Amino acid sequence: MSTEMRREVAKRVFAGEFRDAGHTFKESEEERAPTYLLLPTGEKANRVFAVGTLTEKDDIGSDSEYWRARVVDPTGTFLVYAGQYQPEAVDVIRDVQPPEYVAVVGKPDTYEPDDSDDVITSVRPESMTVVDADTRDRWIAETAERTLERIKDGELSGRAGEVYGERDYRRVVTEALENLE
Repeated sequence: MSTEMRREVAKRVFAGEFRDAGHTFKESEEERAPTYLLLPTGEKANRVFAVGTLTEKDDIGSDSEYWRARVVDPTGTFLVYAGQYQPEAVDVIRDVQPPEYVAVVGKPDTYEPDDSDDVITSVRPESMTVVDADTRDRWIAETAERTLERIKDGELSGRAGEVYGERDYRRVVTEALENLE
């Protein structure tokens, strides 16, 4: 049996579901154990794959480049933060002139502001690429399929209901599919 660590498959997720997620957990106490984000449809995600329109970007770093970008899909907005440890994503964000379609694969991050009970969910990109409208449309169609599969599996197992309550993400899928070009 191999002891090498393999990257986990990035889960396709719409912003409408991703922004509602906020519960993170580890499956073991090991020092380098992966942290997972529990999606409201019941799937655990160590990595996510999103495609949308980069609509805004700001260099919010004080000593070095640290970019915040908004990537919008038909269901909402992903916040993407990239700095010195994400040089490829920094280059893309710096060079892109909004609006432009981009694909992002990265780690989900959560942040709880001191003055709020809300959890802000964002993506720390591992890779980021400019894509075309056909790629965006394929991503929407395939993400719709995966989301419906998660909904069905989640209904059968009852996962995530205790954490997030009962929400129907079929509306997110419908909203996304209505925006295909």
